[in-house]
Amino acid sequence: MSEWLHPALIYLAGAVVLPLVSHERARAGLLLAVPLLAALPLLLQTYGTYGQFTFLGETLTAFRLDRLSFVFALVFSLAAFLAALYAWHVKDRVQQVATLAYCGSAIGAALAGDLITLFVWWEGTAIASVFLIWARRTEGAYHTGMRYLIIQVGSGVILLAGVAIHYRETGSLAFTAFSLENVGAWLILLSFGIKCAFPLLHNWLQDAYPAATVTGTVVLSAFTTKLAVYALARGFAGTEFLVPIGATMTLFPIFYAVIENDLRRVLTYSLNNQLGFMVVGVGIGTELAINGAAAHAFSHILYKALLFMSVGAVLFRTGTAKGSELGGLYKTMPLTMVFCVIGAASISAFPLFSGFISKSMILSAVAKDGYLITWLILLFASAGVFHHSGIKIPYFAFFAHDSGKRPAEAPWNMLLAMGITAFLCIAIGVYPQALYSILPYDVTYEPYTTTHVITQFQLLWFSALAFGTLMLTGIYPPELRSKNLDTDWTYRRLAPAIVGFSIRFITTVWDELVRGTMIALKAAIAGLFALFGPGGSVSKPFPTGMMVLWMAIILGAVMALNLLDFG
Repeated sequence: MSEWLHPALIYLAGAVVLPLVSHERARAGLLLAVPLLAALPLLLQTYGTYGQFTFLGETLTAFRLDRLSFVFALVFSLAAFLAALYAWHVKDRVQQVATLAYCGSAIGAALAGDLITLFVWWEGTAIASVFLIWARRTEGAYHTGMRYLIIQVGSGVILLAGVAIHYRETGSLAFTAFSLENVGAWLILLSFGIKCAFPLLHNWLQDAYPAATVTGTVVLSAFTTKLAVYALARGFAGTEFLVPIGATMTLFPIFYAVIENDLRRVLTYSLNNQLGFMVVGVGIGTELAINGAAAHAFSHILYKALLFMSVGAVLFRTGTAKGSELGGLYKTMPLTMVFCVIGAASISAFPLFSGFISKSMILSAVAKDGYLITWLILLFASAGVFHHSGIKIPYFAFFAHDSGKRPAEAPWNMLLAMGITAFLCIAIGVYPQALYSILPYDVTYEPYTTTHVITQFQLLWFSALAFGTLMLTGIYPPELRSKNLDTDWTYRRLAPAIVGFSIRFITTVWDELVRGTMIALKAAIAGLFALFGPGGSVSKPFPTGMMVLWMAIILGAVMALNLLDFG
């Protein structure tokens, strides 16, 4: 095939052509066709570097296809197709164009062989994806989109600064493994960390994704953060301090997810949690760990999309995704409920589901390398995932209290997209070798050992027991009609409060200064008026002799000064 047949360019061409198509079904068909066409270069091209060109004296590589980039580009293409099918009913050209540009940019970044090309596509994902939030066309979505855009573009600016410093220090623009020996590499890592939602850099995720449209959230869940995982695996595999970072990422979202009422925000917290498993794998950096991170990213894109699809279908039919306002929907949305349960089983790593065969690779790599504390944290985090995503999401959406809502089943295209995704989640779990065969390294791994299966069933059983006990005893946090803030409290509450206080303080000080100045000025004017005004002491008539005396004194003083020699 031609080396210039770049998958990302097919997406961009589709984004340019799509607005010109007037027929709604033709646009939807084009949205489906583009991912299929763009997948052909991935499937038919042999591994290697293509599309090399010279820019300002440097050789850039637009298309690098190897086993690591292939896994991510392939699952990105699959996610783009499923998202397009899920959004078949959408008539909004803004969302359609943004989806194509966003998916293409993510695939372009995954295939970039140099840092300049990576930066271009990196910023492309930021600019294109924000329109999926703004497409909701509410004031809240506008402000959320602005915050999201600032953070994402900021990540790109940090990346560009890191690239410039790295190039100055090393003379290389290759997108390969970095050594943290210069500031540039640290800035590149920070840029990747922002997009990967590292702790304290994560709040944009829970802020932005639930604010997007029903279909936009499904698209967003697949690309940005997994692109960051790919970038970390490419550039910082084996960076050991990523292990505690990843372990922290698996841990803290659990507590927020338990008390969160908005089910789409619950899913974003669990997304953050699952990213932590991948970051741990990248930090360990062994072949088994990298395979586990890549496999888990592949599985995660599918089962997380399935969960967002099912909750999105509920939001589409009922107008709400609040757990306190849902319940009893299994009566009229049984297929959506079944697909949601399959997604929940997958993210909970039930045996015979996709999450089990990928997460167990990471846990095995952690245990093999002797990270005992990290292994225990990941076990606890696995139980927490089952608690808030495996149980809470389907329970409160479909089974809890009967909300009285009787919506129609999801549209056929949503059901078909969910059905295909659910099938893939089961198929990968039943036949993991299909995924293992395309992973970056040839590692023989058997997930269905007695130890793995029994350990996982014990974990799931005790987690379910804990959930049931908490529900029956009334200890489980109720679904409150509220919105929880975590680190975004700093800029949504603290920063406005500080700015407001500063403005009030400066205004008060300024007002007092102006008031004091006016009082002093008025007093000075009054004093001058009293001295020089009519009837003032200076204005009184003086005798002629007194005036002559003063003139003589002044004249004498002037003459005395003239006699002095000041040299």
